[in-house]
Amino acid sequence: MKRLTIGLFAHVDAGKTTFAEQLLYHTHSIRSRGRVDHQDAFLDSHDIERARGITVFADQAIMEYKGDTYYLIDTPGHVDFSPEMERAIQVIDYAIVIVSAVEGVQGHTETVWQLLRRHRIPTFFFLNKTDRVGADAGRTEEDIRRQLTGDVCSLTANFAGGVVGEALREAMAERDESLLEAFLEGREDQAFWLSALRKMVRECRLFPCADGSALQDAGVVEFLEQFRLLTTATYDETAPFGGRIYKIKHDANGTRLTFIKALSGTLKVRDQLSYESGGLRYDEKITRIFLVNGLKSQPVEQAAAGDLFAVAGLSAAEAGQGLGVIADRLAYESEPTLQSKVEFDDSLHVQQVLGAFRMLNAEDPSLNVVWEESLQEIHIRVMGLIQLEVLEQLVKDRFGFAISFGQPEILYKETIQSAVTGYGHFEPLRHYAEVHLLLEPGERGSGLQFASACHPDDLGVKDQNLIRTHLYEREHHGLLTGMPVTDLKITLLRGGSHNEHTHGGDFREATFRALRQGLEKADNVLLEPFYDFKIKVGIDEMGRVLSDIQRASGTFEPPQTMDTHAVIMGRVPVSTFMSYSTELASFTHGRGSIRCVFGGYDRCHNAEEVIERIGYRKDADPLYTSSSIFCAKGAGYSVPWDEAEAKMHLL
Repeated sequence: MKRLTIGLFAHVDAGKTTFAEQLLYHTHSIRSRGRVDHQDAFLDSHDIERARGITVFADQAIMEYKGDTYYLIDTPGHVDFSPEMERAIQVIDYAIVIVSAVEGVQGHTETVWQLLRRHRIPTFFFLNKTDRVGADAGRTEEDIRRQLTGDVCSLTANFAGGVVGEALREAMAERDESLLEAFLEGREDQAFWLSALRKMVRECRLFPCADGSALQDAGVVEFLEQFRLLTTATYDETAPFGGRIYKIKHDANGTRLTFIKALSGTLKVRDQLSYESGGLRYDEKITRIFLVNGLKSQPVEQAAAGDLFAVAGLSAAEAGQGLGVIADRLAYESEPTLQSKVEFDDSLHVQQVLGAFRMLNAEDPSLNVVWEESLQEIHIRVMGLIQLEVLEQLVKDRFGFAISFGQPEILYKETIQSAVTGYGHFEPLRHYAEVHLLLEPGERGSGLQFASACHPDDLGVKDQNLIRTHLYEREHHGLLTGMPVTDLKITLLRGGSHNEHTHGGDFREATFRALRQGLEKADNVLLEPFYDFKIKVGIDEMGRVLSDIQRASGTFEPPQTMDTHAVIMGRVPVSTFMSYSTELASFTHGRGSIRCVFGGYDRCHNAEEVIERIGYRKDADPLYTSSSIFCAKGAGYSVPWDEAEAKMHLL
């Protein structure tokens, strides 16, 4: 018996949820098939999903088929919910990408494909809606071959009943010398060819493709059998426990449920798990384990490698985090580029609203909920406007009160372009800590990186780790706009403490002041988010698009032109291009297509204008000070950043 986790992926409206309903029905997991348009699909169980007709949450189901167990995750198809999709990718064994045989490869299909390749997930294609007017499975397969991968292989006429057809054997032989030899010798051993095909699929050297209609239940059963024959599982239940958290959820009673994929070993009720979260160490006992199937959950005593399950008992573990022998954590490919203020009625206490959003932040860390003390405001980060609409409804449904959001604004970031040393000293009466930090520009997208050049004899390892923890415990405001600082290499040069007077929090104060003092001396740079785009339009519309890109301060590669259309790829600021899809649809009458994916941060194209508009006053940000505190005559006194260096004890 094998246990596999399958992820379903697609562009919006390709028929993914309908396909999932057919799989569940044919494996007797559900008694009747629901439909998205009838608002009764098994995996679109939330009112928000049923009302909108889109998948918002990555929900799971369990299927049993011919002695094997399959955990099915239906992922969101809308770009606004990409982080939810990325968390699911971390725990799947195989992916099924649904492509409409009418529309072909669309923008989000390409985004999904790139993510799956980055994580080396074996992938199957199902070309859906072949019953629709204008559908062409052959053209769509060619579309995949041209835009995604030349290693797609058709199963429709080449693989039935476990028999690998000649055309498929030839495709395999083209990609493997040992198989080429067997093919030329005329080897007919089907067990040999089936085993070889299974291995090539697992190694992402071939990507099987089938077609049919999920709505008409055509080709689904055949695909399910082909999938069973071509997939394998290699999990070790005897090894120490290792798992990955892919989702956090709270039940109707507010109990925190942590959804885990077991990658090795077993986990039992009352087992103890140790993990780090927010710089703190937790040792917690698993109190309950559930197998989750849609809205239903079944308590079990243990889960084994390959299982997808939920546990109660972990109070602070985060989505994307590894557990047990899995130590790493998820780094998102997509990143929110907008931030918005949460608005609510004065009759609501701010702690009530903040508590609700902190619960939502545990479920989706990309929201990055922040309480801005100086402004008395709650700020969140989002991928797009649809996500804000969903959050508004979600808060009303789950927490029973109404909120709205301020106009979303671009999330800028800041960095430096020259190396500086920052000094921080914190010495009010009976306290003492001093920190020297070397700040250097990092590569784009590298975030904050920490290293130490301080000898343990000068400052103990425990205190050095404390400095590191404080640097990572929060984002740090830049001086130009107060936006987060990023792409910095921070090296601890020196640190000082006192046996009696150094207390908890002293190194925190000294570290933050050292970082800020360094920024005061640095050449600061404003960064803005960019899209990597791909636009497909008719030849006649190419000139208009190129002009629009230049007007939006973007750049583009030489267009790829075909007989009737052109493909343009390039890079453009999010701020100038976030609404361009609507404009493109208008002047191409819906025939043009656009794919925009987050392409990281780079120099802001209109920095002076943005800095002036935001109007950040660095001296009026009380939590981020660059001055140092020294002690004289039994009292602490503040020294401005430009005078502090001369007073440092360790220089």
